Amino acid sequence: MRILFQGDSITDAGRDKRNYHHLGNGYPKYAAELISAAHPELDIEFINLGISGNRTCQLFDRLYTDAIAFQPDVISILIGINDIWHRHDHKILTTDAQIALNYRCILERLKKETNAKIVILSPYALDAEDKSYLHEDLKTVLPIVRELAAEYADVYIPLDEKFAEAIPTQPSPLYYSRDGVHPNENGSRFIGKLYAEAIEKLL
Repeated sequence: MRILFQGDSITDAGRDKRNYHHLGNGYPKYAAELISAAHPELDIEFINLGISGNRTCQLFDRLYTDAIAFQPDVISILIGINDIWHRHDHKILTTDAQIALNYRCILERLKKETNAKIVILSPYALDAEDKSYLHEDLKTVLPIVRELAAEYADVYIPLDEKFAEAIPTQPSPLYYSRDGVHPNENGSRFIGKLYAEAIEKLL
């Protein structure tokens, strides 16, 4: 079985790009550890091809080489926060309609050109003072992702909701991420555990 992680910096997490089996220091690493421990009987190949800074259009551009060509059994996608972030920090405007179209085109190609089960993880923004604007934009982007997941995904992981439930139980709003976007080890382990639990039915 081949499981491929795809996305932006949250997925990339410092992986060695010379070796796509190197999972980095983020949630793919912790998800793979949990899945492997739970299923020692399975021969699972884990691949991480997330690229830091990517938006939905960039993922679409590299979709063949970094996803379809591998013909994974399971592919997960965590993308979208940079489409929002770059509107403000880099003045690169990707409208909600463009995000929806880019994402739909990604999913359509995966459906047509692979037999992969699709896992979608929602983008999110946690409580950091300088990232409040991301929450406003996510109010319109998250419904797009949920609707696409309902149409295309075999598994949907609403990270925005899961973090919202978990943060009040922790000692600090920054427990999972210092900048509100990139998870620290706590955040990566949290996502990894959610991931491993969610795809259990696909194994």
